[in-house]
Formats: sequence, C-alpha cells, structure tokens
Amino acid sequence: MVSAFLGTLGLTLAALVALALTIARGRVSVASVPRIRLVSTVAILFQLGHFIEETLLQFYVRFPELLGLSPWSQKFFLTFNLFWLIAWVLSLLSIGAFWRISVFALWFLAIASMANGIVHPLFAFAVGGYFPGLWTSPLVGILGVALFRELYVGRDTGRALAQQ
Repeated sequence: MVSAFLGTLGLTLAALVALALTIARGRVSVASVPRIRLVSTVAILFQLGHFIEETLLQFYVRFPELLGLSPWSQKFFLTFNLFWLIAWVLSLLSIGAFWRISVFALWFLAIASMANGIVHPLFAFAVGGYFPGLWTSPLVGILGVALFRELYVGRDTGRALAQQ
C-alpha cells in the first residue's frame, strides 16, 4: 500500500493542479463544448491504448521497482486506471451540463497525459532501453497539450450563459 501511495504522488500533484485550474478557470463555454468533446474523445482513446501497453508490459511492476518500491498488484493497477477511464468518459458525456467536476476530470486528463509524454521517455532513458508505456506516450502527451489548450481557451466568461 505504501508503494502505491508513493508511486502515485506525481498523479496526486497533477490532481491538485487540475483542481486549482478548475477553481481558477471555472466552467467551459457553450461554444467550446464540441471541440472539448472531440479532443477529449481522442485523448481518452489514446489513453486507453497507453493503459493497455502499460498493462501488457507490466508497468505496475517496473515503475515501482524503478523508484525502489515494491511492485503494485495488477488488481490495483487495473482498478486505478479503469476508475479514471470511466471518470473521463462520464466527464466527456456531462461536460455540456457545465458541472465543475466534469471540467476537473478533463483538466486531470490533460495534465496526466502531458506528464506521460514527458516521463515515459525519461524512464526509458533511465533504464537504458524500452520502458512500458513508451510507444504510446508521445501521442498521449501531444493530445494532453491539445486538451489543455481547449480547456484553457474554452473558459466561460459568463457571457455565453447570459446569452442562452
């Protein structure tokens, strides 16, 4: 349990940044919802591919070992990732309702995706070869940047809701 806690501290930091952005940036505008949905859908699909790569090639064993921690159970890794995949799909479906929780989950997707695009090549460099998640991480990272941009520019200034 300590290994899972320590190994996911980076994602906890990402969630805190997502929360700060959710509070600071507010809801998204009505006009931005279709683009956010499109980019989010593609990002979620690539994140699913990334998750499959990590699962098949045992990221849940290799990453904790890289940090000097005990391996995570496959059950923990699957549960953790499936939770977020479901949360992202639900957020994608509910973004038009303008709930902040939906925006939070998508900010987290954007930030975690960008982090994946950076850290997986660093992990591969650290081990001197392939590291689980490396193949899909560049596209996941690029989609994270694209989603971050859409969420950032899609801020609701209050005018969009007033015009409805």
